[in-house]
Amino acid sequence: MLEVTSLRKSYDSFEFGPVDLEVGDEVLSVLGPSGSGKTTLLSLIAGTIDSDGGTISLNGNRLDGRPLQERRTGLVFQDGALFPHMTARENIEYAATDGDRIETLASLLEITDVLDRRPRTLSGGERQRVALARTLAANPDALLLDEPLSSLDAPIRRRLRGELYSLFESLEIPVIYVTHDQRTATALGDRTVIFRDGTIEQIGSPTTVINRPATPFVAEFTGNENLFDATVVERGEDAVRLRIGDVHLRATKTDAAETAVTVCIHPSRIRVHAPTDGVGTRRENSASGTIDRWLNEGDEYRAEITLDDAPITVTATIRPPHFERLAIDADSSVRISIRPEAIHCLC
Repeated sequence: MLEVTSLRKSYDSFEFGPVDLEVGDEVLSVLGPSGSGKTTLLSLIAGTIDSDGGTISLNGNRLDGRPLQERRTGLVFQDGALFPHMTARENIEYAATDGDRIETLASLLEITDVLDRRPRTLSGGERQRVALARTLAANPDALLLDEPLSSLDAPIRRRLRGELYSLFESLEIPVIYVTHDQRTATALGDRTVIFRDGTIEQIGSPTTVINRPATPFVAEFTGNENLFDATVVERGEDAVRLRIGDVHLRATKTDAAETAVTVCIHPSRIRVHAPTDGVGTRRENSASGTIDRWLNEGDEYRAEITLDDAPITVTATIRPPHFERLAIDADSSVRISIRPEAIHCLC
């Protein structure tokens, strides 16, 4: 168990903390804008910078105040930071506590064929895997990764995400994974933490953070472009009824006590139907609208739809086969439907 309590660090123009965090044998994905404190968190835990207050404990042992070589934390940087004059094998041997593990790690990370090559001859993905093998060869009690896949091409990132998921599951140690890529955070993280201005804005499962954001900042940062002012017109035991313009929506029960609320709906949870689709017409939380514009993002289309009966434009993502069936173009008429549990009211 990695425990961070009231951890603080002051710079001339930036205040980190106080931060409280517990990480068990799991992967904690850390997201946040540039300068929000993600790398500072890793550096304080690893000991590459000293804190101004608070405590860090790993498996019951205090780390703050100890030199980095005594902390038993493994830190992998974005660029890998390999020794250029050493081969891949020598880089791993440099950190290894048990030479017998080198071949096992090389096989696991698929770098056996490059062990006798120097870093400059390796691809970006190969360098990152060698850097990870070097860190794991030290047998750390916690693993800290600072955007290790960010410089790689998208196909390599996708493949390595799958490999890393299986690897992290087998380690059974705390893993903190800092990334700008929300897909990587969602794919690898058992939990996700959102940093903002040096403090934690929200922490929870990836599904909770994306679909039930705690604040407007988290909503916008995780791609919830659909944030609208709404009025609560009825409260039931398990649901509430909302009004946006002349559009009425039923949502699952909210803790918000006010009549005026902010509604959050992730674009992936809005269904788009043809205007003559009988199913779309009959569905609860259904409304008609017009496509303003759409953007092909490769694995999905992102469409902006202005509703006929409300002064809002919603953004919905549409999978390519469905988009093609709808024959969507600018000014196309459509209907949307939203399941009640997809509508989140920010308190």
